[in-house]
Amino acid sequence: MTSAKTIIRSLGRNRMSVAISLLIVAAAFLILYYVLRDVDVGKVMTAFQAQSRPKIVVASAFVVAGYVTLTFYDFFALRTIGRDAVPFPVAAFASFTSYTIGHTLGAATLTGGAVRLRIYSVWGLSVLDVAKIALITGMTFWLGTVFVLGGAMTYAPEAAAAVDHLPTWINRLIGLSGLCGILCYLAWLAPRRRAIGYANWKIVLPNVRFTLVQIAIGGMDLCLVTLALFNLLPPSPPVDFVSVLIIFLTATLLGTISHVPGNLGIMEAALLIGLPVFEKEGLLAALLTFRILYFVIPVCLAMLVFGLRELSLMARPTTTQ
Repeated sequence: MTSAKTIIRSLGRNRMSVAISLLIVAAAFLILYYVLRDVDVGKVMTAFQAQSRPKIVVASAFVVAGYVTLTFYDFFALRTIGRDAVPFPVAAFASFTSYTIGHTLGAATLTGGAVRLRIYSVWGLSVLDVAKIALITGMTFWLGTVFVLGGAMTYAPEAAAAVDHLPTWINRLIGLSGLCGILCYLAWLAPRRRAIGYANWKIVLPNVRFTLVQIAIGGMDLCLVTLALFNLLPPSPPVDFVSVLIIFLTATLLGTISHVPGNLGIMEAALLIGLPVFEKEGLLAALLTFRILYFVIPVCLAMLVFGLRELSLMARPTTTQ
């Protein structure tokens, strides 16, 4: 009876998740339809070709720095679950390939998890270990997001209003609530080591000091990615970084919830709504460049190196590392 109730509740949550995802996707593409009706494709391509090469180089440097920071997601998770034998290069490779392939193909938990399992299984890690890594890396992302977005909304609540159209005081309250949630979590961790799950699923959470490191990893990753986009935006009219940060992180969260591959359409809709000061064609050109730098090139590189690794393993089947 209990098992049946559990299954029913699980199915209910899945239906709710699918419904929310479909609602976000439908809203995003409806917005894109109305916003892009009068866009001149020729002007978009002209703006794309006219972009400053030095700005693209700087944006590329921020993208690289962001992916370097991303490699610490898995490294931190491995140390958290006690798998210290896995060296940093392997963790970095798994983090980079699983993130880029998973988020580009969609259903990142499944696709990224499959990539991680393939890489870490050589080092003796099981499906359970990979699930734990996914949980810790997910916590790193959410802690970093709540901290950065909460701080930004507290500092500049009017910038969030461009997306959610809520009063300034409500946006500031949302931001402060996020920061308070972080403080409460740290206070909960302070007295002693905390654990979640049970039996083989038990994970001992990082202490306060290492949780601050975890927040820093997630926050730095998000800030570097936003800096890449910020650097590609049209030069006029000027916009402040915090506004772009709030809008971009909101789009990222909506894309994460919707499970849309590469946040396709979600990011564009949020930025077109949140940054109406820019000419649409110029903004779309910047977004196209950002997609190439942050999604297209990395996923091609990830699939290439992952494929070469698989060929290497097949050529040397007795290799254990």
